[in-house]
Amino acid sequence: MAQNAIAAILSAETAPIQALFLNTVARWRAAGLAVCGLIEESDGPAESRCSAGSLRNLVTGERFAMYLDEPPAHTSCHLDELGVTAAGESVLDQIAGSDVVVLSKFGKVEAVGSGLFCAFEAAGALGKPVITSVAPKHSYPWERFAPTATMIRAQQAEIDGWWKSIAPAVLRQGLAASGR
Repeated sequence: MAQNAIAAILSAETAPIQALFLNTVARWRAAGLAVCGLIEESDGPAESRCSAGSLRNLVTGERFAMYLDEPPAHTSCHLDELGVTAAGESVLDQIAGSDVVVLSKFGKVEAVGSGLFCAFEAAGALGKPVITSVAPKHSYPWERFAPTATMIRAQQAEIDGWWKSIAPAVLRQGLAASGR
């Protein structure tokens, strides 16, 4: 992936980051950009320590459950890896036609090559810019996957600055791909 084509917010706070991403998606779409990806929506039990709820496809609106009522026998984690993987696969055909890809997070399943990893790889192979979040405890596998990623703070101005720095190249690439 080209330098600066991917930005990540290093934060363990899921809900505020997802709200920031939703606001960013609305702004980009209002500016005429084609945006695809996945946003996490927390709809797990309120008393749960796990924030996993569902992932919503930004193009189709389809929701993919990420929360298991009962964790698998080998773990206490309620995260449904198969649901996360299905969500990642749901955006694969949308990436080529997008200007920018929003992927809710690079977490523990992505760190081992599962979950949304297929979407991260597809965006990289197509040279599409990606914005995501990474929990501090997954920063090492993230840095191995995307060593040239731009790390930004969870602020709209930071996202805008990142986009402004790559937009000319992204838009040129889009025009060239469309034959204009």
